[in-house]
Amino acid sequence: MTCRESDMDACREAIRHGSLSFHAASRLLPTSVRDPSLALYAFCRLADDAVDLQQEKAAAVLRLQDRLERIYQGRPDNSAPDRAFARVVEEFEMPRALPDALLEGLAWDAMGRRYDTLSELFDYSARVASAVGVMMCVLMRVRDPNALARACDLGVAMQLTNISRDIGEDALEGRVYLPLEWLDEAGLSADRFLENPKPTKAIRQMTRRLVMQANRLYMRSEAGVAALPVASRPGIYAARFIYAGIGGQVQRSGYDSISTRAHTSKAQKLGWLSVSAMRAAMTVVMPKSAVLYARSLPETQFLVQAAGHENKGRSRSDAVFEALSQVAQRDRDHRDALNGVHGRLT
Repeated sequence: MTCRESDMDACREAIRHGSLSFHAASRLLPTSVRDPSLALYAFCRLADDAVDLQQEKAAAVLRLQDRLERIYQGRPDNSAPDRAFARVVEEFEMPRALPDALLEGLAWDAMGRRYDTLSELFDYSARVASAVGVMMCVLMRVRDPNALARACDLGVAMQLTNISRDIGEDALEGRVYLPLEWLDEAGLSADRFLENPKPTKAIRQMTRRLVMQANRLYMRSEAGVAALPVASRPGIYAARFIYAGIGGQVQRSGYDSISTRAHTSKAQKLGWLSVSAMRAAMTVVMPKSAVLYARSLPETQFLVQAAGHENKGRSRSDAVFEALSQVAQRDRDHRDALNGVHGRLT
């Protein structure tokens, strides 16, 4: 199966407009990794938009699962991201369980799932972010469990950063990712917060906790960079610094992600790219950190195991179907409620 240049052009364009941070970091990746990673991210962006922009969430995720099934059968849909990702799956023997985990996370989003504890938020972050990090390792031909564990740390850190930045935007969409037990400790409920989201001292303290957790995992993740191919290290460092920089902007705003949304400038991104190149060069002469061998987060261990060659054919379709059944029930309940209202008005 060949990957048309026009397909790659479409993937590059999707990332250029859909993920400025990843587009900047990808510039430091070698071509052998950059092009497959752009195909991967284009498919992930397509998947996220296909669910987020649809009213019938369960149907949207089911369509995505069907598309993924055809990709793994070598007969992708007639679209650039599908064709490009099918080539990646074939060339790199991408374990099916990894994109399945991403779909499971999207199904959780579709059902409006909330998370009681930080550990449950890690469960979610593992699916929507760490799964992509492990797939990136596969594209680098890296299957070492220690390197994969640190890639998972980076994925969770990035997702926590995204959540800390988007608290206000998510609230406008009726979504809350702050651990419910944190809200409970502050005498708040999720519904009460969503009714009138304000950057109170309690909410800003929770935002700070997310940023601090992310920073801890960014530090842990750095130990894994030295286990990657030398040519790929600058790009991964760039992703680490650019996303951590977003957290820095959240901090500078006083952890108020409701009145404003943190963003980084082009000049800042260019500065982090330069720092990343220097840090990557240092890994060639510096000894490996003992942190490389730290245990993986319990919530991401299944991804580390899934990336093993012996597991390349396994999927997580049962977990996805279970999540989808809950989304479908939610959609049915929503339709029934609307029909009930309509019946009373007619």
